Formats: sequence, C-alpha cells, structure tokens
Amino acid sequence: MKHKIIVTGGCGYIGSHTVIALIENNYDVVIIDDLSNSSDQILNRISKITSKRPTFEKVDLKDIQATNQVFEKHKNADAVIHFAAHKAVGESVQQPIKYYQNNLYTLINTLAAMAKHHINKFIFSSSATVYGIPQTLPITENNQTQRPFSPYGNTKKIAEEIIEDVVRSNTKMLAISLRYFNPIGAHESGWIGELPSGTPNNLMPFITQTAAGLREKLMVFGNDYPTKDGTPIRDYIHVVDLAEAHALALKRLLDRKVENSFEVFNIGTGEGYSVLEIIKAFESISGVVLKYEITERRAGDVPQLYADINLAKEKLGWTAKRGLKEMISSSWKWEENLRKNKNQLY
Repeated sequence: MKHKIIVTGGCGYIGSHTVIALIENNYDVVIIDDLSNSSDQILNRISKITSKRPTFEKVDLKDIQATNQVFEKHKNADAVIHFAAHKAVGESVQQPIKYYQNNLYTLINTLAAMAKHHINKFIFSSSATVYGIPQTLPITENNQTQRPFSPYGNTKKIAEEIIEDVVRSNTKMLAISLRYFNPIGAHESGWIGELPSGTPNNLMPFITQTAAGLREKLMVFGNDYPTKDGTPIRDYIHVVDLAEAHALALKRLLDRKVENSFEVFNIGTGEGYSVLEIIKAFESISGVVLKYEITERRAGDVPQLYADINLAKEKLGWTAKRGLKEMISSSWKWEENLRKNKNQLY
C-alpha cells in the first residue's frame, strides 16, 4: 500500500513543489490549506505536471474542531509535513500577534490532532532565522539558536521547542525539522512558482515582478552591512532541491533510520550571494536591466546567513543539484508564463 502523507499549507510555494516531489515518489498526498495566501487552482497545475490530483481539504488549522475533523477523516495517514504558516519577515515585525496566533496555533492544533489519531511522524518547515545573528559562519546545526530579530523567525524557534517537548513526552513520535535558507526558483515546467499576494517580501519575486513591469523599481534594503558590497548575503536554494530534501527526510522517518527522535538539518547550498550579486546575475541571465533603489535597512534582517550542509549530505543523502543560473532562469520563466498565460494558470 502507498503511504498517505498529509501536507499542511500544501498549496503554498514550497508546499506545492514538495507535493509534486511526493507524488513523483509514489506517495498519496492530502493537502490541508486555508488558502489565505494561495489558490486552489494550484491543484490544477500539480495535476498538469504529475497527471495526478492530490486530495484537498480547505481547513483553517487555527480552528481546533475543524482540525480534529479533518484528521479523523484521514487518520490512516502515515506522516505529516507541516508548512502552514505566515512567512513574511517584514510583515511579522509590523503585525507580531498575527504571526504568533497563526504560526503557533496551527502547529499546536496539528500536533494535538496527530496525537489523538496516532500519527507519529512529523516534518517541520523551519528556517535559518532560528540562528539569529550567527556566531560563526558557515552555520552548522550545532550553532546555538538565538532570539531571532523578527516575530516570524521567533515563531520558528518557539515551534521547534514545542516539537522537542512533544517528542520528549511521546516515545512513539519522530520528528525532523528542516531549517531552510533562502528558497527561490520554480518548477522547470514553468507552471508553478512563488506567487505572493500583494507586494512581495522576498527578493526574487520582487525582482521578477519589477522586470515584468509590475513594479516601478526594486527596493534594496540597506547597503551599509559589513559585507563585500554592503548588501545582505544569503544562501539561496532552488525550491525543487528543497522539495527533494523533504522527500528524503520523509523516507528517513518512514524507514525509521533516525538516530534521535527529533533531528534538525540545514537545507542550503553552502554558498552566499549578496543582494546586488543576485540583481546582476538576473540582469545577465534575463537580459533585462532592473531599476532599483537603495533604501534603509529592513527591520529583522541580519547581515549574513549561509549554511554548512554536511549533515544533510551525510544523513539524508541530499545535496543541492541546481545552481544560481537555474534558480534565476526558472523564476523568470515562471514570471513570464504567469503574465502570458494567466487565464490558463488560473
């Protein structure tokens, strides 16, 4: 029998790419999503790519009763991959309560429903923001987590502590937390990619929307950081590589190959690029000259984040396969497709 996997937030950017990876690895997938920052039309695109339509349940996981009902319906699930969360650093600084309510209630209700229905394998969508300003670079999983600068990052740190406590209290529970660095890129088909509602908070969709003429100019938040060109440095990871890391982490859980009941892995490339380097690379690859403006630093940002990914390589058998050129070209292909074929996409 196929393993049945619940994916919360599976209509979102990373979730949808992971659903495709799971279907390609012969899993039955149930997406639970409230569509607060996504569209159910993503199901059509997943079906177009994989020739299989995942089961979909529209549920607000902040609602404990609704959460229990959907988990009762799918109580034969073998594992849960939890993406459901708000994720914009800047917005979280402005609206912290919104982030704590959504990101923590959805997690707690999901874990409670899992316990009630005896589902005991869990993958958590975490973030490199849990490291705060890192003491050493590259960042290993042994780097101490610190109070992140943004409420978004702090929800990830608190969430990991909650998961650790739950795992400690339940000897059958196994969990893996994947600490992402900066996901960009899109599926090679050009049919799914990052589609933020409103003004983008992440760099790549802001770049592609500016190049497509939707934005007047790109804002570069700060050029006075202690980096090679003054702009923040990040470790950018192709979203399809990231999705494949989830599939390998899931296999590790299902095969019970874990060495501890709660494991954490960095998911990045180990190489950092500055904002200006990304802009120049995009211009070179796309042939489009970007209009941008240097402005003040954004609250919640840190100067440099890039990963040591040796543990994921050793334990998960995972390394990033796609370089910066593929990240940027696939992002631009997605943006161009989106503008040319909007009716077909939606």
